[in-house]
Amino acid sequence: MPVVDCRVVCISSEDGSGGQQAAERVAKALDFRLIDEDIVERAAVEAGVEEMVVADVERRKSTLVRLIEGIGTSGVGAGYVLTPPYAPGREPASDELRGLIRSVIEDTAAQGKAVIVSHAASFALGGREDVLRALVTASPQTRTRRLADSLGEDEGDASKALKRGDAGRADYIKRFYGVSRELPCHYDIVVNTDKLSFEDAAALIVQAAGGARPR
Repeated sequence: MPVVDCRVVCISSEDGSGGQQAAERVAKALDFRLIDEDIVERAAVEAGVEEMVVADVERRKSTLVRLIEGIGTSGVGAGYVLTPPYAPGREPASDELRGLIRSVIEDTAAQGKAVIVSHAASFALGGREDVLRALVTASPQTRTRRLADSLGEDEGDASKALKRGDAGRADYIKRFYGVSRELPCHYDIVVNTDKLSFEDAAALIVQAAGGARPR
């Protein structure tokens, strides 16, 4: 059944699975805002940090560490306040990182009509009844081929890049949300794009959210 009064769709994905492409189609079909880099960019702007700090936002761990190290005592959204400035090279605590990004995610969700891509938003908003949590996935072979094609690399290099990305994603979820192993049951719908096109993947997510099939 579709989510009743779905106001937010969270789309998590693995590199090369087509999550970003599906998210763009879902947002268009539902007439929702597409939120991706905006999450961290907004945190940076509100904290008075140069936007170039978050240019590499998809490299989540390293980017967030650099972001927080430059923020100092500024707070972001929902009354969240950071502790005093960090010494260079000292990584901030996980709860402080979680508070910074989660406050922006929660504020975005409160506004509604949003498709939030990545940033573990499905875990941050898991308790909300008006949120659909979707995972877009594909086999390692498919993901490797897609990444190699998009970057113009050989599949050996693409495979290594995927392994680094998967390890970083798993570490992010574990450190921020205490989830040692990501499971299908963490999501309301799981879509495999090995055979499904990005359009078909988006259509399933839109249907689950209670919307019409995207054109």
